[in-house]
Amino acid sequence: MTRIQCTELDSGFSVPLYHVGPPLDRGPLPSIFYFSLSGHDSLTKDPFNQPVQFLSDRWIRFFSLTLPAHENGLDPHKAIQVWAEDISKGIDCLNTFFDQALSAIEFSVRQKLADPQKLALAGLSRGGFIASHIAARDERFRYILQFAPLTDLSKTKEFASLTEHPIVQSLALNKLAPQIADRHIRLYIGNKDTRVGTGACFDFASQLTAASTLRSPHIEFIMSSSIGLMGHGTSPEIFRQGALWLASCLT
Repeated sequence: MTRIQCTELDSGFSVPLYHVGPPLDRGPLPSIFYFSLSGHDSLTKDPFNQPVQFLSDRWIRFFSLTLPAHENGLDPHKAIQVWAEDISKGIDCLNTFFDQALSAIEFSVRQKLADPQKLALAGLSRGGFIASHIAARDERFRYILQFAPLTDLSKTKEFASLTEHPIVQSLALNKLAPQIADRHIRLYIGNKDTRVGTGACFDFASQLTAASTLRSPHIEFIMSSSIGLMGHGTSPEIFRQGALWLASCLT
């Protein structure tokens, strides 16, 4: 696959903003904010960056930021456990990150890097969870693509003792359905994903559809045979389908 060159932008924010795509001096372009791991790895590390790879020949910019507990080489496998430990101590690391991400997004628009009329969000697993929350906070994002998204922290083993915690309850994606149900949303999930829950993803899609006021809501739920550990993998073909769908929305 294509080797991706990634640039850290001098945005001045505590969470660095990373970019790949056409030169930044070409003016504002359709842009995808993509979340998976650290900002750099989300855009450069295979297979997580396959959406980036499949669109590397398009005039579309990709941006990313490092998710909480993915900084400085921390083990991404332990990140959700760190989120749980922080929340148990009253540290709302996720809402803090959402605020930081919104500032970085506004920077990209203000600097005429991202076209505010053609913005999309995409995320893998926990990145899909992050993408939904950012979409709910910024209505300029009309297109949302999620691969095997985490939809409810309380369903994970890391949050087993915090299922009733008010922050955990408030962050469940079903709470966001009324705010984002009018967007174009596509969700992919394996048919036996025991990490984030196939049923939980379907329930979220159903809640989005129910919350929409449109006759034909732009909500798509696509289930395929599970692969990988706990059925939580995403195949290159699924990454390709999702990336091409998002490109068709933006161009």
